[in-house]
Amino acid sequence: MKKLFSIVFLSVGLTAFSQQVESLETILNDKISIRALELYDNKVWYSGTDSKFGFVDLKDYKNQKQIRLSEEKLQFRTLGQNKTSFYAINIESPARFFKIDKKDLKSQVIFKDTAKTAFYDALHFVNDKLAYTFSDADKDHLLKLAVYKDGKWNMFKNNVTLNDGEAAFAASNTNISSSKKYLWIATGGKASRILRMNLKDDKIEVFNTPIIQGESSQGMYSIDFYEDRFGIAVGGDYTKQDANINNIATTTDAGETWQIQASGQNAGYTTCVKIKPGSKGKEIIAVGDKHISYSSDFGKTWKKISDEKGFFVCQWIDANKVVLAGNSKIAVMKLKF
Repeated sequence: MKKLFSIVFLSVGLTAFSQQVESLETILNDKISIRALELYDNKVWYSGTDSKFGFVDLKDYKNQKQIRLSEEKLQFRTLGQNKTSFYAINIESPARFFKIDKKDLKSQVIFKDTAKTAFYDALHFVNDKLAYTFSDADKDHLLKLAVYKDGKWNMFKNNVTLNDGEAAFAASNTNISSSKKYLWIATGGKASRILRMNLKDDKIEVFNTPIIQGESSQGMYSIDFYEDRFGIAVGGDYTKQDANINNIATTTDAGETWQIQASGQNAGYTTCVKIKPGSKGKEIIAVGDKHISYSSDFGKTWKKISDEKGFFVCQWIDANKVVLAGNSKIAVMKLKF
């Protein structure tokens, strides 16, 4: 969504709940805004502003490499991967789909969307051979998806209509999630709904959510699912970052119905949520511009574990470590339980 903007915050120390955080170490400082991360080969890979793409080695933080995917100053908020390549799409029109070879990091543009309204919010690989990316709609309000299949990108034909003012947020490359059976897409803005695709027959169903919505700045910003049934959605209003009413919800029926959680009792606007590997959905971490928060009961209650500011996206490295990125930095956080 084009109205999404980054707010710069100064870093501060950890909160009184810091006993849960063993350490928080910055591993990259750069003039960049990062909203998309991938893990591969014991490295954290990122795409960001100024056409920047690169990695930091998680075994040796000094081992870093950064390249520019274009001589133009493109903004990237998407990143995905299969066995051989990374893929990234810039947010401005024309949207160029870049393929980056994992062996030599050489890149090429393999697909373009020249529509003036092209604005790709997230890119997600279901498996090595199947991926989807979601753009703000054209004037006809039809759901706009591109699909990677048989080694190629093409537009995905469908007849799903979005509401007026319904789009999505390119906040952390996490408003798409999948299981073996389903693909879910979270919309936001004047309407914030869940689109669920059955991966067997490509049928798409649309479900309403109780998440805060109605204004262009409101709605779901990030979703994550454990297997086919349990899922969590987070968001809020980026113009009112301390507001914490109806900004977290969970589902236990694969996205058909949603229950608001911790309304009025969480840290506010949240841009990324990730379920801890091996926890079956019970343990979850979430970040926003002003906080890092943790839930140990399927998202029902939340504790702010850090006041560190300026993070937009996170990813679990293992059961005790999380990599975070955002405004001008990447960091690794170690947790103790």
